[in-house]
Amino acid sequence: MNTPRYSKKNIELFLINNKIGTLNELKRTVGTKVDMTVYRILKSLSSRSSYSHGGRFYTLDSIAEFDDNGLWCHQSVCFSRYGNLLSTLEHFARKSKAGYFASELEKLLHVEVRSPLLKLFKKGRIGRKKISGAYLYCSPVPAIRKKQLLSHRVQEAAATDFSDELKAAIILFVSLLDEQQRRLFAGLEALKIGHGGDLQIAELLGLHPQTVAKGRRELQEHDVQFDRIRAAGGGRKQVEKKPRR
Repeated sequence: MNTPRYSKKNIELFLINNKIGTLNELKRTVGTKVDMTVYRILKSLSSRSSYSHGGRFYTLDSIAEFDDNGLWCHQSVCFSRYGNLLSTLEHFARKSKAGYFASELEKLLHVEVRSPLLKLFKKGRIGRKKISGAYLYCSPVPAIRKKQLLSHRVQEAAATDFSDELKAAIILFVSLLDEQQRRLFAGLEALKIGHGGDLQIAELLGLHPQTVAKGRRELQEHDVQFDRIRAAGGGRKQVEKKPRR
């Protein structure tokens, strides 16, 4: 028996009005007891299931308002641009710049993640590294994982407050540099920190954030004027010794 043509429109209108719905709610909307009937309609409507609540809720792609992380929650029900919970966790572990601890992922996703993370690790879909008694979840690819662990160490070091003695030493060192060298040094340190690095380094060195950002861009784009960096000898011409008579 073919699905009535109006069934698709009924489900679409229900989800537009309510944003989300369970399978039972959608079956009542269509007037059917057959799960597959609703699944076929949902597939034709470009829908997705929630990664929270055991995937019991559905919405349309056109309704979901995903944030910068590819996540959207409505009435505590959460959806992901990347699919179910396992696929979402795999995406974050593989694509993150510096890996994630389980506690960080739980805060981000608003669900329990330790069991699914273990399942992903055992299947080889993600990697992990024990740091200070907790696992940092990252890519299963060794080369990528190595970069993630390095970025994590850099971020961890950047989060540590500088001592007054170290601040004084850094400021003294920077004062000995010329304008371009100072800008490039600031840009390099900002790159190590990552997000928010421009402002943090600018405050430390007493520079304008735009100056730090310019140095960072010059390094990223390899736009450095090497002829302005003094070579050994302070730029003085070598004195030619006259032969003795």
